[in-house]
Parts: sequence; C-alpha cells; structure tokens
Amino acid sequence: MTVVVHSAVPPGRNLPTHARDLVRMHEAVIGGSRPATAPRPLVSRSWSRVLSLGLTADGMNARDSVPGDEVERRRHGSPLRHIIEDLRQVVGATSDSAHMLLVVTDADGIILWREGSSAVRRKADTLGFIEGSEWTESRVGTNAIGTALAEAAPIELLAGEHFEQNQHPWYCTASPIHDPRTGELLGVIDISGPALTLHPAIGALVETGKRVAESELWRTHRQRLERLRQMAEPVLSSGPALVVDEDGWVAHSVGVSAGERIAAPQTGQVVAVPGLGACLPEPIADGWLVRPADTARSVRLDLDLTPAPLLSLQAGDTGWRRPITKRHAEILVRLEKAGRDGLSAVALSHALYGDAEHLVTVRAEVSRLRRLLGAIVDTRPYRLAEGVRMTVHAGQ
Repeated sequence: MTVVVHSAVPPGRNLPTHARDLVRMHEAVIGGSRPATAPRPLVSRSWSRVLSLGLTADGMNARDSVPGDEVERRRHGSPLRHIIEDLRQVVGATSDSAHMLLVVTDADGIILWREGSSAVRRKADTLGFIEGSEWTESRVGTNAIGTALAEAAPIELLAGEHFEQNQHPWYCTASPIHDPRTGELLGVIDISGPALTLHPAIGALVETGKRVAESELWRTHRQRLERLRQMAEPVLSSGPALVVDEDGWVAHSVGVSAGERIAAPQTGQVVAVPGLGACLPEPIADGWLVRPADTARSVRLDLDLTPAPLLSLQAGDTGWRRPITKRHAEILVRLEKAGRDGLSAVALSHALYGDAEHLVTVRAEVSRLRRLLGAIVDTRPYRLAEGVRMTVHAGQ
C-alpha cells in the first residue's frame, strides 16, 4: 500500500478562497480566538510542538545554516547524490517557466540541493530557504519538510497552515525518502512555490520523485549484490553457507534457503539463521561468509519487558543478549500474539498507533528490527519465522 500526499485543498474548494481562509484561521488560533475553519489534525499537532519550543508566529524566526564546505561534505556522503539528476528530470523544476522549487534535504533537514526558476529562488532567498539552511520545525516552524520529518509521513501545507506568517504566501509539498534496504531515513524531497500556483498534480509529482529515488537506490543495491555474488562463488564450493552484504542482504546461498536477508553481521558475534542455526560470520571483501557454528537448527528468543527491554537469542550452544528499543519490543510482542497468521503493515499500524496513517513509520521500524534479527522476522505478512519460538517475560 502506497502512502500518498493528501492535498491541502479539500475537494471542490476554490484555491484562492481556501488560502485566504487558512490565513484567517492562523490569525484566530495564534490570537487565542476560535477560528471559523479548524486546522487539520496534523497542523494542530505541529503548531503545538512549535509553540512548546517558543518560536514566534509573527514574522520570521532566526535561521540556522551550515557553511558551504559542510554542505559539500553532506552531499558527498548522501546516497541521494546519485539520483539528483533523475529527480530534476522527473520534477522539471529547472525550467525558468516553472513557478516552483525542487528541494532535497538530508535526514537532519539541511537543504543540500535546490533547483527552480530564478524568480522563485529569489523569493525563497528572502525566507532563508537556501542551500545549507536547516528547515526543521524547531528552526522555522511548521513547514512541509520539517513536519514530514516530525510526522514521518508525506505532507502538503498551504498558506496559513505554515506557522510563520512570512511563509503564508507559499505552498510546500514534501515526502520522506528512505533507504529501501535498511529503512533508514535519507532525507526529504520537497516542491514549493507561490501559494496560488498550487496544483492537484504537485502531490503526485512529489510521490513520483520519491518512488524514482527509492527505485534507483534499490537497483544500485541489486547491482552490488550481483558483484558480491560473482566474487564469492569460488568460496561457496560446499555448503550450507551464505554470502551477504554488510546489512545482511543475501547475495548467494548454497544448501539453505534463508530468504532475502539475515541479521546484519558483526565481527565475533553469533548470527541466528533459520535453517542454519547459530552461525559465526567471516568477513570477506565487501561482505560476509556465513556458515553454521554447530549442528543445532532451532532458534529461541526471550524478551524481557523491563523499562529498558532486553532480548536474548539462543541457537544451539551459542547466543547473545542485548537491549532493544521499546518500539521494537512492542512489535515483537504483537507478532508473537499474531502467530503464523501474522500482521499486515496496516494492521500493525493500527496495533501500534491506533490508525493506518503511520505505514511509513511501521515499515521503517520493521526494517530496522530485521537488521537486528534478519530472517527471524518474516514479511508479507509480518510474523516470526517458522521454527522460531519466543517467550515474553512481563518484567517489573
């Protein structure tokens, strides 16, 4: 299921009229009176966060930015550097006839790339909406980039939905970009422009840009796995064994079917692989060779729900014990209760958050959990792998 950008303009509403109503709504709420138009829930949540930080709605808050050499360093270290040209082609923001900006940030909300018409760039300059600027809620108030980071979801904002009055002449539409391999947040793609130029297709354009970015990242990942497979074939003359990359993605296997991914290997640390049992990874160039450490094949998990949850893994005579996040502990408890039927992303979102609006967050959290446990957690649906037993201890 794809999480789409919900339009800031209700169906059938006139854009200029709705934009004016949103500005009046902002004036009423900030002034302490009851607005004729209530802010959307996501806007109310954001304004509450921003007000708690002491930001001012009247005018423009102080901007924070990083120097040019730091922007270059962040660009060079970002996986998104490989797909910027693709995004430019999809969005078409470099055309002088387009009244919009294409902006791409990193996971910290720092603007790394900005493309668009010269006229709109000049207007953006007056807001400090420039490369190197930190565009988070804590710095510039409610805006699509910062609010998309805070909500872990696609966001579109129009006119008075922005917290700062100086941003009211603008719309902004943004969506987080995640690494499809690890679930790690890489940054945000945003399209912004004059409020009265907002078009219903902008949300679809942002979503297309996000899909292009994540698809290209996945294609590059598959190419790296293929190179690793070709290099490792000579060491897999006898099995059972796996060759995986640094994040546990399987490049090649002999004598075992372990799915697409195992837990991310670490030097000297046992990895439990369903079908192989306890394994000690051996580093090879650009990856790991994973072979059984003993003949045991069963995997047992013990989850201790202390205030700082602890997870123990036992496979044969070896295992480990480590702290995990409360959210990962809650996910494991839900999966254990669901049994072999498992849970869809929608069902897990309802179980964790009470709604289906957190699919991006759910998928990212499960991906991070699978980096720890690998194939022990199945997908489609989410569930504990067959043969994995887990006991939950209530703690204090």
